[in-house]
Amino acid sequence: MSLTQSPRRRDSMGGGRWTGFPPPPPPPPPPRRSAADSARVPTVARRRCSGKWFTSSSSSSSSLLLPLAAAASLSTAAPAGIPTLDPDPPSSSSLLFSILSHPEWPSDPRLRAAAPALTPSAVAAVLRRPPPGLSPRAALAFFRWAQRLPSFRHSVDSRLALLQTLARSGLLRRAQALAFAMVRSHSSSPDEILSCLAAIASLRDLGFRPSLRCLNLLLMALARHGMIAEMNNLFDEMCKGESFTHPNLHTYNTMINAFCKEGDLDRAKLYLGYMLDAGFEPDTHTYTSFILGYCKAGLLVNACKLFVLMPLRNCPRNSYSYAVIIHGLCDAGRVKEGFSLFSTMGDDGCSPDLHIYTMVMHGLCKAGRVEDAEMILDEFGRSGLAPNLVTYNALIDGYCKAGIIDSAFRILDLMESNGCKPNHRTYSELIDGLCREKKVHRAMALYSKMVQAGLSPNIVTYATLIQGQCKEGHIDCAFRLLDLMEGNGLVPNEWTYSILIDALCKSGRVEEAYSFFGSLIQKGVKVNQVVYTALIDGLCKAEKTNVARELIDKMVAEEFLPDSHTYSSLLDGLCREKKLQEAVLLLDEMLEKGVKPVTVTFTILIDELVREGGSENAKNVFDQMISLGVRPDVCTYTVFIRSYCQEGRIEDAENTVVQMKKDGIFPNLVTYNTLIKGYANMELAGSAFAAFKSMVVDACKPNDETYNMLLKLLLRKKQLDSVLVDNIDTWKIAEMDTIIELMEEIIKLGCSPTINSYNAFIKNLCRVDRLDEAKSLLIRLQGVSKSPSEDTYTSLISCCCRLNMLEEALTFTDSMIKCGYLPGLECYQLIICGTCDQGSFDKAKLVFSSLLEKGYNVDEIVWKILIDGLIRRGYVDVCSEMLSIMEENDCRPSPLTYAKLIEEFKERVHESVK
Repeated sequence: MSLTQSPRRRDSMGGGRWTGFPPPPPPPPPPRRSAADSARVPTVARRRCSGKWFTSSSSSSSSLLLPLAAAASLSTAAPAGIPTLDPDPPSSSSLLFSILSHPEWPSDPRLRAAAPALTPSAVAAVLRRPPPGLSPRAALAFFRWAQRLPSFRHSVDSRLALLQTLARSGLLRRAQALAFAMVRSHSSSPDEILSCLAAIASLRDLGFRPSLRCLNLLLMALARHGMIAEMNNLFDEMCKGESFTHPNLHTYNTMINAFCKEGDLDRAKLYLGYMLDAGFEPDTHTYTSFILGYCKAGLLVNACKLFVLMPLRNCPRNSYSYAVIIHGLCDAGRVKEGFSLFSTMGDDGCSPDLHIYTMVMHGLCKAGRVEDAEMILDEFGRSGLAPNLVTYNALIDGYCKAGIIDSAFRILDLMESNGCKPNHRTYSELIDGLCREKKVHRAMALYSKMVQAGLSPNIVTYATLIQGQCKEGHIDCAFRLLDLMEGNGLVPNEWTYSILIDALCKSGRVEEAYSFFGSLIQKGVKVNQVVYTALIDGLCKAEKTNVARELIDKMVAEEFLPDSHTYSSLLDGLCREKKLQEAVLLLDEMLEKGVKPVTVTFTILIDELVREGGSENAKNVFDQMISLGVRPDVCTYTVFIRSYCQEGRIEDAENTVVQMKKDGIFPNLVTYNTLIKGYANMELAGSAFAAFKSMVVDACKPNDETYNMLLKLLLRKKQLDSVLVDNIDTWKIAEMDTIIELMEEIIKLGCSPTINSYNAFIKNLCRVDRLDEAKSLLIRLQGVSKSPSEDTYTSLISCCCRLNMLEEALTFTDSMIKCGYLPGLECYQLIICGTCDQGSFDKAKLVFSSLLEKGYNVDEIVWKILIDGLIRRGYVDVCSEMLSIMEENDCRPSPLTYAKLIEEFKERVHESVK
């Protein structure tokens, strides 16, 4: 049905048809009205409230609302949801009654004295039973006097008391203005808006009809709170026209918009039919509401068609129309089209507002186009707009998710310099970004700053930090954070527990994981499917599938059904234990139980079949995967590429890469490394380096394994003993000229060595304690005007400490700080403990004092330096002195950390006595 055609013409419409609209049910004949009524409002269809057209899905608060027909009888009493008064007014009401009994009440000194203790219920009581001499206008004057008091706020009941007085006195225009003000002032909560609705309904018998403006505002408030049933009821009463004014275009648009926001397009179209039957034409607001509805339903083509149709139907597009369609496109990942529309806003005479700018920036960030998003931020100044907290957070989140942490902190600095304070979300995004980049010490420092700013970390913040500690192998610190979290009154969720269980299993501490799981059960924690699956996965990776099966049985007994992830973990365990036949049977069992395998399920089985030489069986499983509608991913293809490379079928491997790209799947780091390894094993140096170039061009960052394979290839070219090359760490035997040759080969490809390349080379040389060669590469790096990365410095410091070159380690630490990096606490642990090993305790204290000024989290200092470092090495007395230094510098750990420290002290003292 066209937005510009009435239902009577919809069958004869041409190309401008509103496609896909079911016709609304035929409306009853319109009510008879006077000529005055007809002039005032177009004909609307009289509608029934029987529920035939609407389902009255009651909300939790709908029971508070009296049916409007019943509420009409409440002319003098407060309606449901509004407190009623006792027969005898309280003393404050009696005082007011006495004051207002005199015509000179405004100048009565008792009124000023009573003002601080004045309550809405006292005002309601005196207005509902006014003194004999208090006129309605005087009552209104008293109401306004109370309203001006600094700490006073009228309630719905006090407003209703005055409304009753005004309505009885025939001051209907003043009553209408007061009713509108009541709805406007009390629409922030569902309970208050219901009270307003009941209050207005209770005034019917007094002949009061609220203004259409008031009713429309009431509808908007109900819609905002999702109170659809109440909104429908009010609209029905308006259509009856008995006590309420008939709907206008704004009324219909409010209803349509409410249903579009709910994603209920069918009902929105129904109201469009009523609107057309009433003689109203759709306007910009109508079109924009339907664009919103289509966007919410994922029907972007329909939304775009409407957007294009608007000017053709004489409905000018406004900034909100653009905001809705741009948001819909960006939210669906179609950022390019959204950005294109953003650029054309000026053609319709629209200027982007702060919301649209922020929305486009958010969309660009989601698409990974963070630099483009920052260019939008630069436009703010030229447009005269000031970015707000939401704008900055969108950009910070974008940089964090892209792994560009330094830029995220640069935006934080810009934000603070412009007087915009970071909020809980800002800190959470930065903490998450740091943890993703394995910089948990900086995340913990930011956590301290967050607390100092008066913001309380929530469950997600703690879970993120716990995961960050686990990723870097600090599982004991992760459990300390868990204790800290619980000590602050937060209850960990299933995700938090699953992180810890997964970390324990991955570090080979499966027994501890199982024990921790058991302790949760004993404490009465209701573990869910996520926690079960985390432990099952860990047990399977440790080749304990029998125990995993027992756990699955327990899981089922707890009424948690295993899903595809649970089965995939078990299948992986069976493959690790070389129980291939059982794995195949498990796949059949999944299908029989109606659990659809996912891509990873098939990939695990294909991988094991290929390893066992069953490439034909693997292809059969691959075909089965496709037939079930499960799409292979990059890991699936990489399994076949690895198999072909191992068999020397390099051409088949290359063809597989071509095929996966055709299928829209692009090689990742593992794919490229697999291909490079295949070329290297066949000594195809040119092909190996060509694959490396493709890798760089595809923005796939090489890792240590990549460089290791290329270096191994060059060593073979020098005709070194291949057995020696294959079995000894390449970085131990490679001469410096071979390492430089590798860098030159990379340059020949047109790929200048990056910070990442230098870091990989320096890190690997440091790993095998070749410090001099690592330093020579550092000088070479600085010679091309590039600063070493944080990881480069960390590798050099660790190497120095292992070689007992602690002064040099401190020098690197100072250089690191000058470059703006915060050294990891592990570096300080190595330096301080190493200095103590050399007997230089005073020097160790100086180093410790200096780190206290760097902004580290105090608890983490205790965990990593004092407990995991000094106490575990037996330096109990030194640790005690360090604790005193902390107290002198006002660095006080939490009570829980103090307790853990004392516990460690006692254990060490007990051990020394033994």
